[in-house]
Amino acid sequence: MTNSRMNPKVDEFLSKAKKWKEEYEKLRNIVLDCGLTEELKWMHPCYTFQKKNIVLIHGFKEYCALLFFKGALLHDTHGILIRQTENVQAARQIRFTHVREIVAMETILKAYIYEAVEVEKAGLEVNFKKNTEFNIPEELQNKFDEIPALKTAFEALTPGRQRAYILYFSEPKQSKTRTSRVEKCMQRILNGKGLND
Repeated sequence: MTNSRMNPKVDEFLSKAKKWKEEYEKLRNIVLDCGLTEELKWMHPCYTFQKKNIVLIHGFKEYCALLFFKGALLHDTHGILIRQTENVQAARQIRFTHVREIVAMETILKAYIYEAVEVEKAGLEVNFKKNTEFNIPEELQNKFDEIPALKTAFEALTPGRQRAYILYFSEPKQSKTRTSRVEKCMQRILNGKGLND
């Protein structure tokens, strides 16, 4: 691995890391050995092939992980890829709690990275669920029936914004909480804004 492929922004990220520093450095070396371009995206080390995102290194309280952007398309012969939540459609993680795990899996990790590059070279895409495949919560449907302009405004939102609202409204177990969320977001929807805009 040559130092010229190391991105100074990632050096800075690593210098500030309080947790998982040793694990991040080992993952970085493994990924760079696979010939990817190192960048800093979403405040994390991200590795690309011909400007396409392949893997991201990130950390959480309980673990650090190597995230494959199109992990759902990998064969996962070792059964190590994890889907963060049921709503994640494309990305998959390999999680670690100690640098020893990373060292022991180096050959396997490189094989997964090379497969991820091949997926990108082949132009494969994840088939995302259409928003029509998500259930509209009853509380939102009731508001649509009550205020047709709300339904019109909702349908004018981008598919990603619609999906974010549907998932957010569907999350609570209690109907009154779902209703409260819908009511709090109605004006945003009517204004053509997404949940996170």
